[in-house]
This record gives sequence, structure tokens and C-alpha cells, in this order.
Amino acid sequence: MGVWQAWIGREEHRADRVDPAMAARWLATLDRDAPGGGTAPQGLHWCLCLPDAPTARLGLDGHPLRDQDPLGFMPPVPLPRRMWASSAVEFLVPLRLGETVTRQSRIISITEKSGGSGQLTFVDIAHETLGEAGLAVREVQSIVYREAAPHGAPLVLPAPGAGNFSPAGWDRHRALTPAEPLLFRYSALTFNSHRIHYDLPYAQDAERYRGLVVHGPLIATLLLDLARQELGDNALSRFAFRALSPAICGEPLHLVMRRKDDGFELGAFASDGRAMMAATAVGAEPG
Repeated sequence: MGVWQAWIGREEHRADRVDPAMAARWLATLDRDAPGGGTAPQGLHWCLCLPDAPTARLGLDGHPLRDQDPLGFMPPVPLPRRMWASSAVEFLVPLRLGETVTRQSRIISITEKSGGSGQLTFVDIAHETLGEAGLAVREVQSIVYREAAPHGAPLVLPAPGAGNFSPAGWDRHRALTPAEPLLFRYSALTFNSHRIHYDLPYAQDAERYRGLVVHGPLIATLLLDLARQELGDNALSRFAFRALSPAICGEPLHLVMRRKDDGFELGAFASDGRAMMAATAVGAEPG
């Protein structure tokens, strides 16, 4: 970790506004209605205080370049492939449409590991999003950087297997097939130009995915919406997710939820039963 010590504790501060027009586009993307009382839906914070690197400062993958710029926030990890591995979110106060927000971000750890796919570097970032009523969302986000896929390597994930996902044992189940317009809209809402979400030749040839990859936070947002359908608007105090394997555009996605003694368990699965995301949630205390 010594080589990255200078980045531990590095901070970034951004400001934004919970724009009602942006929120309306977010709701339209998910085919859902707005919460009542002028509050923003849970998950909208992932569309706020976004990186705004100039196009000329993007890397080949579409993400902002990571270099030795002393003013840069993320460390210049040389591993080229980036994934949003997990997040643990606390919803403290609902954000409100039209209010000004600030986000304070701090790198809290950088860890290097070796896995089955080669060298990995995890960067954990603590985010605090503040609205006009104070701290609204607290989150610890883990980004993982991975080695490049070898030239000509088999596509990541074989064709769907012969198994069938069964929702038996789950309290709530929603099946949908993410298509290109959904991925495009979510990329636009989050100002995310990572090419695995819209550039099929790049996704297949450079990163060796079988198809376009569904955004991890989009799947997490869909799970939050599943919880909303069960519990109502802004009903969670905590939500955590961990990405397990890629979800591919045009292939069915099964979203599920069930009650547990300490809250709720949620998940996203492929039609053959492959787990793509695991999540947990805790309901807010009645106010």
C-alpha cells in the first residue's frame, strides 16, 4: 500500500442542485411515479455531484484519465479495467427537489489483492451528501481496478446455462430485460461515458464481455425501486449491495426481495440462476 499512501485521506468537494427536470427524466427512465411531498427518490443521489472531466481528459475506456496530476482525486492505478464493486449507503434525510447539495468525498483505503482474474486494486471512498437540512446520504463506495483482458481471451461469461431461476422462497419478484435505451438513459443521467455500457465492439473486443454491460448502480437502483414497491417511498435507512457478476443488456434480469429478521435481503439473478448482485436493506424507523 506504500505506493498509494499519498492518496489516503485525499478529499474532493462538489456542489450540485436536485434539479426537478433531471429527477423527472430519472423517473421516466425507470417508468415510475414521483414520490410525494417534493422529496427526491432514493438512489437519485448517484446522479448528483458527478465528475465533469473534459472530453479530452477521458481515457480509452471513457472514464476520466488517472495520471500523476497532483490535483487529481483518484490514484493513478495502472490497471485499466474499472468496476463499481460495492456500496454501503445510509439514507438519513430525504433530499428535496430544487435544493442545493454538496458532496464531500474522501479516499479511506487502497488495497491490492490477487484474485482468480489477476491483480486487483480496491479503492474505498467515503461520500457524504449534504442538503439544506444537513447530512442526507452517507456512503462508502468500493471501486476495483483489474488487469486488461488478454488479447483473444474468451468472452467473459459463457452463454446462459441450462438452469432456470426460480423465485420460490422470495416474497417479491420482478423480471425485466434491460435494453439499450435504458442503458443509454442511465449513462446520460450519471454522465458516465464508460464504453462497456454503449459501445458493443469495445465491450466485446477490448474488455471481452459477451455484450453491453448493465451498470451496477442501475441494478442497485432497480432493487431500491423493488423495495419502494413493497414498502413505499423513502422507506429505507440503509442499503448495501455487492456486484457478483456482470448483467448483460438484452438478457432477462430477475430482481427479488424477502424479509429477514434484521431487515431485507435482495438480489439480482440471470435466467439460469447465476447471481449478479446481492443486497441488504433496513427499513427506516417510523417518524
